[in-house]
Amino acid sequence: MRSAFPGLILPWRFAAYITGIICVWIAIGSPLNAFDDALLTVHMVQHLLLMSIAPPLILLGAPQLPLLHGLPQFFARKIVGPVLRCSLVRRLERIAGNPAFCWFAAAIALIGWHIPAIFELALRWPWLHQLEHACFLGTGLLFWWPVVQPWPSAPRWPVWSIPLYLFCATLPCDALSAFLAFCDRVVYPSYLSAPRIFAWSPLADQQFAAALMWVAVTIILVVPAVIVTTHILAHREEREPHELLTQLQRIASQTHESSTHDVS
Repeated sequence: MRSAFPGLILPWRFAAYITGIICVWIAIGSPLNAFDDALLTVHMVQHLLLMSIAPPLILLGAPQLPLLHGLPQFFARKIVGPVLRCSLVRRLERIAGNPAFCWFAAAIALIGWHIPAIFELALRWPWLHQLEHACFLGTGLLFWWPVVQPWPSAPRWPVWSIPLYLFCATLPCDALSAFLAFCDRVVYPSYLSAPRIFAWSPLADQQFAAALMWVAVTIILVVPAVIVTTHILAHREEREPHELLTQLQRIASQTHESSTHDVS
């Protein structure tokens, strides 16, 4: 595709996509995965990678076009095309692409999987733990979709709503992080009997994990909000002189027409 259309897939998009895939591997395929039942901090690092870091990088890579191009032509035309044009799929796409749905899906996944009873079950049952990881990655992709707007999607809300959308996303994380950080007991009992890798008590591990999630998520969400806000203000500054010039030209034209009419 690059040989036919050199500007179609830019190098930075390729780098973003590969970095996102590497983040997914670090979370669930690297040796880090072996310590998630021993340290809550490691578990939180996994969640950050799967929900907040890998999804925006993958979407910035705009992988839809290369993936569709890589499919067999017969399969793409006869199966994928009709399925994507199906009315039910289009209806689901409209629901899933709504920023409100994306926000609530991510918030429910974040809070739901950290409920102590469900968290403990995920530590005991490997299949549920894998489902948890898939849920974090899936809702992460949903959450970042309205922010990145990868091809071929179109924005559903005005661009000025994106900083507000990102700010509101910090609220569930802040609530969860504050609860874990200031709780005077270990919320997840499995870590009380887990082997100690460092000289941390289970409560200190929980507090460090909460602080890490609190600070990291805030930074990850604030940075794109600042970028979008700066972009909006820059475009506004570019528009204002043009709009002023247009108004002056209109006033001058009206004045000229009025003077011409008076002379007549």
